[in-house]
Amino acid sequence: MLKSMVLSAAKYLDINRAQVDALNVFPVPDGDTGTNMSLTLQSAAKELANVRSNKTVDVTESVSKGALRGARGNSGVILSQILRGICQVLKQEEEIDVKLFAQALKTGAEVAYGAVSQPKEGTILTVIRMVAESAQSIRRKAADFEEFFNEIIEAGNAAVEITPTLLPVLRKAGVVDAGGKGLMCVFIGMQKALLGETISGETSFAIPESASNDGGFEHMDIVSLGKIEFAYCTEFFIININKKTTMADIERFKEYLLTIGDSVIVIGDLEFVKVHVHTNQPGLALTKALQIGELDKLKIENMLEQNRALIKKYEEEKKEMGMMSVSAGEGITSIFKDLTVDAVIEGGQSMNPSASDIADAVQRINADNVFVFPNNKNIILAAEQAKSLVENKTIHVIPTKNIPQGFAAALAFNPDLPVDENKANMIHALDSVTVGQVTYAVRNTKLYGFDLKVGDIMGLDNKKILATGKNVSDVTLDLIEKLRSDEEIITLYYGQDVTEADAEALQAMIQEKYPDCDVELHYGGQPIYYYYIALE
Repeated sequence: MLKSMVLSAAKYLDINRAQVDALNVFPVPDGDTGTNMSLTLQSAAKELANVRSNKTVDVTESVSKGALRGARGNSGVILSQILRGICQVLKQEEEIDVKLFAQALKTGAEVAYGAVSQPKEGTILTVIRMVAESAQSIRRKAADFEEFFNEIIEAGNAAVEITPTLLPVLRKAGVVDAGGKGLMCVFIGMQKALLGETISGETSFAIPESASNDGGFEHMDIVSLGKIEFAYCTEFFIININKKTTMADIERFKEYLLTIGDSVIVIGDLEFVKVHVHTNQPGLALTKALQIGELDKLKIENMLEQNRALIKKYEEEKKEMGMMSVSAGEGITSIFKDLTVDAVIEGGQSMNPSASDIADAVQRINADNVFVFPNNKNIILAAEQAKSLVENKTIHVIPTKNIPQGFAAALAFNPDLPVDENKANMIHALDSVTVGQVTYAVRNTKLYGFDLKVGDIMGLDNKKILATGKNVSDVTLDLIEKLRSDEEIITLYYGQDVTEADAEALQAMIQEKYPDCDVELHYGGQPIYYYYIALE
């Protein structure tokens, strides 16, 4: 039954993840809370599906490990910690009653709160806490699990409804917390399994490679152009942790690895640990790890051998400056490549790359200085954080907030100028372009004086909504009129949901309305946004 509850929860959350994603404070379809939580739970379900044992300890450990491995985004990490706390309690018994499950929920809430340095009420944390408190109050009077789940789901739904009273930004936008809503999808999915109900809708546990850490590590094994002090890149998992092992033992193991190597990564808990180290004595690292638990998925690579053939070529091709950009859509990516951007990674709305993703892309660029174009205000901080993850080169973050600004920055690059001058020119170029974006509303709301309904078309600048309507072309024309002052060039980048014929028809209308302007049209292929508009 516990297996069935987890699998049912994963399926129910996956089917409803778009609904959770839509609970974004700003009514643009760029929320990814539901997606992150779903990928996290799918990873747990995938691990669980491979368990043949029916022992509680095996079931709970697979769920805890799978969620940890697949945790994605803040919401996914918190969900993984809730599941970790629940599993810590449930694994102790072969028979689970209401009292034990109530204690598991309490521990789940405590572990989740402990994982966040500054817990904020009005979020998923509030919801799990109130669910746990409800469980504690009814655990003695609830006759069975059906009654118990009815009570805690009622309490959880009530908690979700009050989140706007705790977070002003939610109240202003007229939405409830997305993470809390996602958590309730988990509990409702569990309840359906308890009641023997089948969840309609198709889903699969196919986890994108970038979203899963199964069998892989996030680290930067890059070509070293100098002398390699530690030759062997050693990676493995520690599983089936010994019962006597403590977190202090794991910390001491990490300190030991630092005495025999570098690039040390030791993360995890008493359920499962990931290890990475560069060392000349991999045998010592493995022997020491065996004192903690069993080893799994070992990989040892000779970095000296890997590098010998590359060093000469790498040195010959090295340059002073390079560029890296975040992109969304194959057309946008092609344009960046035409502008000689060295590396392009997919990202943007609903798929923000991590600092590690950006750092990895930068490391692959053979240049001492790399200009990074985040092209989204939600990615700028991750780009700044990537600076601390990169060695032997300098990242210069150009604070581009959208794709057209990224193009402007790339166009300003001149390889014959020094780094500082290029950086100044790129930042100055951001002010030379006025940007608009056309998308659709994902919920009913009132914002900036507009009464929006689901599906309404919205025209935005970088800060607010400027135009709304039912027709994409009409809203785009209205937006351009409100954005334009005396610009001479209007460029449209049309997205994946716009046909070439419709885009060309709109281009003709704009040209007719502004005959003194040059109106250019490019295929962007971006999701979510019908058009990016650049006025110069």
